Amino acid sequence: MASEKNEQASITEESASNESSPPYSVWTKRQKGLILFLASFAATFSPLSSFIFFPAIDALSRSLNVSVGKINLTITSYMIISGIAPSIMGNLADRVGRRIVYLVMMSIYCAANIGLALQTNWTALFILRMVQSAGSAATIAIGYGVVSDIAPPSERGAVISGMVLGPNIATAIGPIFGGVLANYPGWRWIFWLLALLSGTCLVLLALLLPETARSIVGNGTIDATGFRRPIYSYLQSLKIIPSEKKVNSPANGLAVPNENPTPKQLRIPNPLESLKLLWAKDTALITLIFGIFYMNLSSLQASTSTLFINLYGISDLQAGLIYLPSGIGSCIGAYGAGPVLERDYRRTARKHNITIDVRGGDNMANFPIEKARFRSIWYVITAASVSMIGYGWALYFKVNMVVPLVLQFIIGFSTAAIFNMCGALLVDVHPSSPSTAQAANSIVRASLAGGGTAVVQILIDAMGVGWTFTLYGGICMACLGIAWLEWAYGKSWRDKMRERGVER
Repeated sequence: MASEKNEQASITEESASNESSPPYSVWTKRQKGLILFLASFAATFSPLSSFIFFPAIDALSRSLNVSVGKINLTITSYMIISGIAPSIMGNLADRVGRRIVYLVMMSIYCAANIGLALQTNWTALFILRMVQSAGSAATIAIGYGVVSDIAPPSERGAVISGMVLGPNIATAIGPIFGGVLANYPGWRWIFWLLALLSGTCLVLLALLLPETARSIVGNGTIDATGFRRPIYSYLQSLKIIPSEKKVNSPANGLAVPNENPTPKQLRIPNPLESLKLLWAKDTALITLIFGIFYMNLSSLQASTSTLFINLYGISDLQAGLIYLPSGIGSCIGAYGAGPVLERDYRRTARKHNITIDVRGGDNMANFPIEKARFRSIWYVITAASVSMIGYGWALYFKVNMVVPLVLQFIIGFSTAAIFNMCGALLVDVHPSSPSTAQAANSIVRASLAGGGTAVVQILIDAMGVGWTFTLYGGICMACLGIAWLEWAYGKSWRDKMRERGVER
């Protein structure tokens, strides 16, 4: 307790000592809260589109008079696009700003859901699911970019936890809504609901979301123009509604941008930019850890309903409810990782005699951020790995259903914490292109998840459920070694890249 008070006092002193430096971001706490809410709301649709769809597979198969295997192909196509789209949209968001890309994506996504609700054949379903994925897949990657725009490194862990809360809630409630809608009003209402929600999100983004990209507006002191300016701001300029000044804005005469934005001309986005980042050792290791745990979680969830129906004889509606423990664990893990990341950041700074610049943001070139972000990752990797192995054998021996559900909760909790730790570090080591870096992450995780979900049932049939999840758990455990490499050598790799003049 005394240690925590000393850390808080230290940060207060550091913050006070840096009052003369330009702020990292001039958005007020209220404005940051709104921006974070909108980014989290938009990011919700990527996992929601997947998890709400799973319970409707049988209903769609019967309605369209095709096999379950053909419906599963639409899941594969969705995942393929979810790996490709962020490399295009994420790169575009780093070049032209977040707001315009958000509006384009939400428009595509809303239109795709209307088409899915009206379609009557498998071909239309297959194509529109790819369009749906194209409109939603990059929202999480761009959300990380928004976090990088408004939050200095010392606060980034908690802000990321808030941003990913929406996607984690979606994984918890998606299967429940999908099961209820597929069983009662009908599967078309799944897509009508998504169209209504995404339409609402589109309106809110158009009205309220300001441009945050630091290449466009700096720390928020440069006014955006054209489509980069929210409708709410235009109404303020017309004095239709009262205006709210930003903290330390130029109008208050207190601050100037803490960097020199150079808005980039609109060019065709280059998806190869994301692939180039994967050649960096630190990026490859971070995305590999993230991708392995995403693969394992996706494989577990893809097999959950079938396994529980066969082993415990539950109904289709109950099959939607059994996803709840994992989803609740993910929400708690994502939210709880924020304070842990902030604590680890403070303790790492103190250990290396670094003064935290809460106001202006720390220079990552001199900060061992790898040691800060991965300071607690060993515990959650171990918990996820052991729980995955235990889950497989609990199903093998057909123990009380409560046991595998509790293990699912632990897996969801620890996996969400790992996602936050890896996601925060990836943003920290790529401050100039956070969305592009997260797009590279999407390529890896989508590829691994596609392969994992494709073979999980084959492995269960060939090896049995116990040995299958022992294999998956063993792969998770190997991430301890991968994390150690990044923890031990990450900063030296960054230093060498900087000496070679490679922009990060």
